[in-house]
Amino acid sequence: MGKTFERIDGRLRTFIEAQPVFFTATAPLAADGTVNLSPKGLKGSFAVLDELTVAYLDFAGSNAETIAHLRENGRITLMWCAFQGPPNIVRVHGRGEPVFRDDARFGDLLAHFPDIDPTRHGLRAIIVVTAELVRDTCGYAVPFMAYEEDRDLHAKRFAREDDASLSAYFGKKEHIATSLDGLPGLPLPLPPSTV
Repeated sequence: MGKTFERIDGRLRTFIEAQPVFFTATAPLAADGTVNLSPKGLKGSFAVLDELTVAYLDFAGSNAETIAHLRENGRITLMWCAFQGPPNIVRVHGRGEPVFRDDARFGDLLAHFPDIDPTRHGLRAIIVVTAELVRDTCGYAVPFMAYEEDRDLHAKRFAREDDASLSAYFGKKEHIATSLDGLPGLPLPLPPSTV
């Protein structure tokens, strides 16, 4: 039933770009480490950069497990499900890297997300993923669900923050600078943006 793809293009790319939500999964190298699974959304916060590279915006939140795991080992899986239309599940297994705001590449990467105002969401990093394995499966058991609209709560909460107050917010959270398993997470104080 499943099919392996050599690249992210055509029908596959169209499907991925049309989904309003996707999921990321990462884990530390330690066998007893905490596996992380996170939903991601907000229209315009995901981009296909080329046939084997995708990226998404990493916004402010109460932990930084994905960043910590990527800094340690780079392993990541992204998954999209068809909640409307024909059933389908797509997974991109690959290597990821958090590109922080003070990285010279940050501005060029940010240009791939023209529909997002990064100042309204406490943008911490851009996660860039290079695909090593791209597969789809049937998704026959995934239920139909209707997308209504993005929530506006994230932007309302973080639009009032500047770099200093955002760094202070992150500094108060237990698992931002350090992961649940003690790995280095988001560098603090928050690096200034290059853009």
